[in-house]
Order: sequence, then structure tokens, then C-alpha cells
Amino acid sequence: MFRKTSILAILLIFVTSSGYCGEISVSAAISLKNAFEEIGRIYEQINNGEKIIFNFGASGDLKKQIEGGAPVDVFAPASQKDMNDLSEKGLIIKDSRINFASNSIVLVKPSGSVGKISSFDDLAKPEIKKICIGNPATVPAGKYAKEVLTHFDLWKKLETKTVLSENVRQALDYVVRNEVDAGIVYETDAMSVPKGVIVAVKAPADSHSPVIYPAALVAASQNQGASKKFLDILVTEKAVEILKKHGFSPVQ
Repeated sequence: MFRKTSILAILLIFVTSSGYCGEISVSAAISLKNAFEEIGRIYEQINNGEKIIFNFGASGDLKKQIEGGAPVDVFAPASQKDMNDLSEKGLIIKDSRINFASNSIVLVKPSGSVGKISSFDDLAKPEIKKICIGNPATVPAGKYAKEVLTHFDLWKKLETKTVLSENVRQALDYVVRNEVDAGIVYETDAMSVPKGVIVAVKAPADSHSPVIYPAALVAASQNQGASKKFLDILVTEKAVEILKKHGFSPVQ
């Protein structure tokens, strides 16, 4: 019994000291879901024995989880601000930070919608009753949507029509299910349901701040070596191809 216990103790010491835990946890913006799951499969193939666990959600909510001590190895939000907030608190490893993709903002309507909406100004029409965006307080897509509507002097005018969602995919789902007349989402999200929505118009680049996705190691990560390998994969040619396939653009 003593011999077995000693061997187990030695193994536990080895695992703790080496940082190996068999899996890494990646908290990422839900708009990255399709692309990251594909990239994750490549990671697992290359790093035999390592598994990747994804936690997708609104970037602001994921940031709060990390601030609360959630066991996360890699953070990949859809907002520079969320990453900056963690950086200022010393909760990410600054030298590991990269920018790996960009996105665009689009106005979408249900696929069965005819006419009515062909511009952002059309959202002010009386026949347009409900418009869904992510909650600007926690959802980067919602923050960008608010910037676009403010740019077109529509934010205050549409206040009573606006429905706030918990994340950008939920906003997209409301449009797909025809529960709202329109939504403002990422172009990549619209591409993920080509038969569910119609892109009415793409927001001009000068109507909102750049949609650039950063990623970094979380300072409290217990498996930084394996986690760094995931960051390295994000900037490989194969990962860039996958991101492009899902509608993302390289960072300029």
C-alpha cells in the first residue's frame, strides 16, 4: 500500500510541476464558435493526447468569469476593450497577446422578408416594430451595433423598438425565427445561416470601431505550454484559411 501511494504522489507532483493537465480551456466569443471548433480539431490532431474544451459566450460575460477566478487558459473575445480590461488587472500574459481576425457588421432581416428594409434608415419606419441587437453592456456585437445606430442618428429614435439579446447568436436566432423585423450582427453570423436571413446592408467601416479579435493566455493558466500552442495555430496558414471560410478577414 505504501509503495502504491508513493508512486501516485510522485505522479501528481510531476503533473503539477510540468503544467500538463491533458486539456486546455478556451473561453471565446460565440461568433468564433464554428471556426474555433474546426481549428480545435486540428489542435487535437497535432497535439496527440491534449484536448481542448471551449466555452463560448458573450465576451463581457466571459471576461467576468475570468475576473471571478474561472479556470481558463486562453481568452479570445470579440472586443479589444474586454482584453484591455483584463490586461490592466494583470489577468492575462501581455506578451502572449495576438490579433488574429477581423469582422464586419451587417443589418439582417428574416429570409421571408420582402422590401421594407434596405438601409439602416429604414429601421425608423413605423411598420418596423422590433430590432434585435446584443446587449451593448456585455456583447461586443451589441456595442458595435449601438455605434452604427448612433452614427446614423438612430439610437435614441429606435430605443422603444430595440430588443437586447444575451449574445450575438441569440440576436441572429430571433431574426431566423422571424420574431423580430431585423437584427444587427456580425457578417460571419449571417453567413452561418444563409437560408435563414437576408443581409440588407453592410455597415460602413467608418460607422463603428474596428471589429478585431484578440487572443491571449490567461495569467492563472495551469497549462501555459499547451495553451500557447493553440495561440500559435491561430496564425498558421491553415487556421487563416478556416477563418476566411467562415467569413473572417485577416487583421490589416
